[in-house]
Amino acid sequence: MEVQETRVQTDRVLTIPNLLSMARLVGVPLFLWLILWPEFDGPNCDWWALLILLLSGVSDYLDGKLARKWGQISRLGQILDPAADRLYVLSTLVGLTWREIIPWWLTAILLLRELFMAVMLLILRRSGYGPFQVNFLGKAATFNLMYAFPLLLLSDRHDWLGNAASIFGWAFAWWGTTLYWWAGILYAVQVRRILKADTAAG
Repeated sequence: MEVQETRVQTDRVLTIPNLLSMARLVGVPLFLWLILWPEFDGPNCDWWALLILLLSGVSDYLDGKLARKWGQISRLGQILDPAADRLYVLSTLVGLTWREIIPWWLTAILLLRELFMAVMLLILRRSGYGPFQVNFLGKAATFNLMYAFPLLLLSDRHDWLGNAASIFGWAFAWWGTTLYWWAGILYAVQVRRILKADTAAG
């Protein structure tokens, strides 16, 4: 696997893919509010939260596909797309951990990976690179977690649906967490190779 910088095809800001990414970002605080509302004596709105997650997953697929198909890959889009992914992961972790649906140590493992990736991106930017294209493994990890989180949210039910959701939700959670770290380690290897090549060229 090689880390390659995606070629920017347009400088336009108001493109359909960028608008989809912006809509996903707007949904983040609404999604978190819906998850946490029962903790503040509000009604249970889990089904609405699940709907927002579903729409987020659809828009995540469409913005990248349309950007490539219509030649609308932009620098802004390269920033918005992964930012939306990470914010949904973070907001879901906060909500599910607060409601004690997932344990704190799983949240810590995933947040530690985010910190690890932030350090890698900082190193790249200081060396004049980035942002880089999200690789397939990273996307697969995100999709696994996006499947896991709504299922784990459903597992809070005390019926057969909750039991089934718990089994499949934890399966996706473990796959997603493993792939998340695997993708991060592969990025780190690529960063090391890039820096080593720059040092040799200099």
